[in-house]
Amino acid sequence: MSGLVITVAQQKGGAGKTTLAVNLAVGFLQRGLSVALLDTDPQGSLGRWFMARRDVLGEPGLEFSTSSAWGVSYEVEKLKRSVDVVIIDTPPKVDSDLRPALREADVILVPVAASHVDLWATEGVLDLARRENKRPKVVLNRVKRGTRLDAEVRESAEQLEADLLDAVLAHRVVYAETLGQGLGALEAARKGPAHAEVLALLAELTD
Repeated sequence: MSGLVITVAQQKGGAGKTTLAVNLAVGFLQRGLSVALLDTDPQGSLGRWFMARRDVLGEPGLEFSTSSAWGVSYEVEKLKRSVDVVIIDTPPKVDSDLRPALREADVILVPVAASHVDLWATEGVLDLARRENKRPKVVLNRVKRGTRLDAEVRESAEQLEADLLDAVLAHRVVYAETLGQGLGALEAARKGPAHAEVLALLAELTD
């Protein structure tokens, strides 16, 4: 795998973009791949995670960079020369500023928290992706398995012009806990269901 670029995008805030980005990054690291994170979100959550990771581990084990929306293409081109995987975290909005991050992506990953509101918010991202001739992948996040809402959202998501992944991330405290510690769920002290969820997502994206 050389220079794979994954852009995580979603119009609605709180969908779990940063959670998804960091857990994928840690997963790729554990596969022995080199990773760079590119934060284009002014809120800077990904940068805070990186600094927390550096404080905890000393050596974070991955590269980190920030960029304005229109500097994305240049930054990605530079990072791809030095790492196996580039993961781009984007702001919670959909406008022309997002297009460079979509254009550079080999994979566009759209997290959808288990609600109809989040599902509706994907339309803008899907429209912009279409204009770039890209077909995004939708991953259900913060899912409460076995609920009626989960079933309804999954059924509706299957109708989108996107590939709905089988892998899901459930609503688990460990994702928030490890995020605040500068870690991923795969680095939690105890292996739990989140461990299997992240591995399943990685496998579906790359195998």
